[in-house]
Amino acid sequence: MRRGDLLIQNGRIVRIGPQKHVPGARELDATGLLLMPGFVQTHIHLCQTLFRNLANDLELLDWLERRIWPLESAHTPASLAASARLGLLELIKSGTTAIQDMGSVYHTEVILNEVVRSGLRASVGVTFMDTGERVPPGLKRPFEESLAYSLELIATWHGRQEDRIRINLAPRFALSCSEKSLVAIGEAARQRGVAVHTHASENRKEVEIVRRNQGMGNVAYYHQVGLTGDNLTLAHCIWLDDEEVEILAETGTRVLHCPSSNLKLGSGIADIPRYLERGVLCSLGADGAPCNNNLSAFTEMRLAGLIQKPLHGPAALPARKIVEMATLDGARALHWDDQIGTLEEGKRADLILLDLNQAHSAPDLFDRWSDPYAAVVYAARPANVKTVIVNGRILMENGKVLTIDEEETLAVARKELQRLLQRAQLR
Repeated sequence: MRRGDLLIQNGRIVRIGPQKHVPGARELDATGLLLMPGFVQTHIHLCQTLFRNLANDLELLDWLERRIWPLESAHTPASLAASARLGLLELIKSGTTAIQDMGSVYHTEVILNEVVRSGLRASVGVTFMDTGERVPPGLKRPFEESLAYSLELIATWHGRQEDRIRINLAPRFALSCSEKSLVAIGEAARQRGVAVHTHASENRKEVEIVRRNQGMGNVAYYHQVGLTGDNLTLAHCIWLDDEEVEILAETGTRVLHCPSSNLKLGSGIADIPRYLERGVLCSLGADGAPCNNNLSAFTEMRLAGLIQKPLHGPAALPARKIVEMATLDGARALHWDDQIGTLEEGKRADLILLDLNQAHSAPDLFDRWSDPYAAVVYAARPANVKTVIVNGRILMENGKVLTIDEEETLAVARKELQRLLQRAQLR
């Protein structure tokens, strides 16, 4: 940990260390605060934020069929915008500066517009769902249409806002995507140089069905259809056999670890220490609000560390590595590590200021006995986040979000949810 100054110009960190006064520059007094890279969450569902607290005590496939898919099917552009805005507000307030979002089957441009207004950095996808017995008609869309829609968004959105906005291709999971769609997605992603964002081996029943249908596990199947590689990002990866772990390691495929979601849905615990030992890149994500029920990176970091200790010993996943997973490894997973993820001269100024001098996180005297990484992972909360900066722009200062009207967002979210529930007619 270093004490000093940091100078930002044109959205980039240009100097770290003692500074003289720079004429015309605005000075932020960070005395007593901890400056660090903003969190990078690699698996988010902004379209689900409105569904928080509506889908509890269910395992994955029932959770999807009985709650999530009917609710997603009932979205209109207005409710989708309200859901995305609410999620972005929470993400900013809790120190996340970049996300990978699964987007939606329809109206993904609504999410993109909300991201642009929020100031957050994001890769957003079009969700592919062209098959599956349980998939409702309102979410099932021919993959040719979804692919054409994705390519249109790539042409108009990918790399916009000084590369703050990217597009990914997001096949939902193996049970809702035909093999021909997965092959086409892999080819399109390689040709356009974009990420593929999907789920894999989250739930034992899901894995059993994939094995029954395809004769192999999720990762092996994705490998067979040509999806694996360093642009494939796989959420969860709980139930993998040895062969599939080797596929991840050999192909550079990324794992997106979502401990809260995995525990709440009763899915299991991903063997992250094992994956790291094999050289697999692992990052963190909150998943969606209805399977968490919050989007805080602090919650994911804390759980990521705690759940491995009874299984692998107290030193299985050190706090320093967990912070790296939540920052630089997230940036690496999304191929943004040349721009964000660390505080380095020349990188984009995506950073946060934490006040750890609070009752739940003090004392914060970081001497040789005190570990700032442990303070961030095990003691800090969203309430510790004071300032959030993305691309050199202040999105939140002294706890107040500047790019989203919080009061209005909460009121609109409540109103849109009431309308959405009437449309969804849950049983």
